Amino acid sequence: MFKKLPGDETRTLVTTTPDTAVVFRPAVVTTPAIFTIAIFLGRLLAGVVRLLWRHPIAVTLLAVPVVLVALYGWRVALVAVAIPLSVLAPWPFFDRASFNRWIGWRLLAFWRLVWIYRRHWQPVMIVSGLGRHLQGRDYLPYLVRVRCTSWADVVTVKMISGQAVKDWADRLDHLAHGFGASSCRVAVVRAGRLQLTFPRRDPLAVPLPAIPLPVAASVGPVEIGTCEDGSPYRLAVHGTHVLIAGATGAGKGSFLWSAIRGLLPAVRAGIAQVWALDPKRMELSFGREIFGERYAADPAACADLLEAAVQVMQERADRYAGLQRSHTPTLDDPFVLVVVDEVAFLTAYQSDKGLKLRISAALATLTTQGRAVGFGVMAALQDPRKEVMNIRNLFPDKIALRLDESEQVDMVLGDGARDRGALADHISLIPERGAGVAYVRLETSPDPIRVRAAYVSDADIRAMAALVTNDTLPIEMEGAA
Repeated sequence: MFKKLPGDETRTLVTTTPDTAVVFRPAVVTTPAIFTIAIFLGRLLAGVVRLLWRHPIAVTLLAVPVVLVALYGWRVALVAVAIPLSVLAPWPFFDRASFNRWIGWRLLAFWRLVWIYRRHWQPVMIVSGLGRHLQGRDYLPYLVRVRCTSWADVVTVKMISGQAVKDWADRLDHLAHGFGASSCRVAVVRAGRLQLTFPRRDPLAVPLPAIPLPVAASVGPVEIGTCEDGSPYRLAVHGTHVLIAGATGAGKGSFLWSAIRGLLPAVRAGIAQVWALDPKRMELSFGREIFGERYAADPAACADLLEAAVQVMQERADRYAGLQRSHTPTLDDPFVLVVVDEVAFLTAYQSDKGLKLRISAALATLTTQGRAVGFGVMAALQDPRKEVMNIRNLFPDKIALRLDESEQVDMVLGDGARDRGALADHISLIPERGAGVAYVRLETSPDPIRVRAAYVSDADIRAMAALVTNDTLPIEMEGAA
């Protein structure tokens, strides 16, 4: 009877014989030894080829001395190794960047692949729930490649069939601690493949001084700081709108003033204007001379200034209708950047309902109609909730500095941003380490990037204002010979 029953059904049987367990043993098929040996040799050969293909330099450095010792003895091998080493030894001292690019990072990637990721891959995958142990066999995601940069390990992974990106995004903490990193970020390479980024150090831990004033008059993108990989970070302000959110002391002023600083030559050349709304009277007032008459602090004056911007925008749109669909900055039609510090004070915390409606309507009009005719809005706030800023979805580009709660990250950057590694709620509270550090999510990319804006001091702002009022800044129009 037992032979006719599947194995899982025999567990429900009850024996009437005391102290006797029902034992079900499935049929065992003996595999010929020749097949086992062939499979083992095939896998070994495939592993060797894969190792040579992925890490040719590391394998060569290890294999050449062994071969020379076997063929010619240790003396010949020592001479053959010592001569190239003596030639290459000064390389990292004279040109560290090229040495790391061609040799250093490749050797480090090989070492970390063997010692960190390959060694801990199975237990981390099983414990975190990303691998499966079924019927005595482990089904694990495939570790495709490890690549090292100056600050992080970039690990390419092939997912198990049936897995989703969210399965990995929900286990970023497991992966980070399992491989000894402070954090982990996930990005989609293509269907079925992910890229995990494990930082080895924080390249944005040191504050940045103000970016030197650009010589050419341009409306952007403007350089405002540096990216995590060390490259300059340039923020587009023309043809978009930017929302900046961060807690008190997170460094919102660094982004505002760095953007204004990058536009300063264009302002002096007459192809850009900065209109400033400063309800707190503490941030933008330092550079009031830069804005001239286009500065407002009182709520009523802010409403008037926004409505004036809407009027100019609509007049320009009437002239462009049927003639052009995009804006090119000129002296007659300059690019206008409307900077609003603490926009929530005007849209949510304003006690005068009439002013609140006027300001909200003007901001909504500018953010929905202004891009094509050369109007951009850069707004900063502390509280990103929908009831505080109900038009936040009208800002294509969003910047999240340090936030108080993890839920606020997705409020600012969009759904799933924190799962992809935008840990804005983990940015350091220490100003020297965290002020100006932010995650940026652009309209053209779903993956957030980590940047740090340069700190523009009070002395820098006063010097900028003096350069504008004294008319001493040399101007070079972009594209001029």
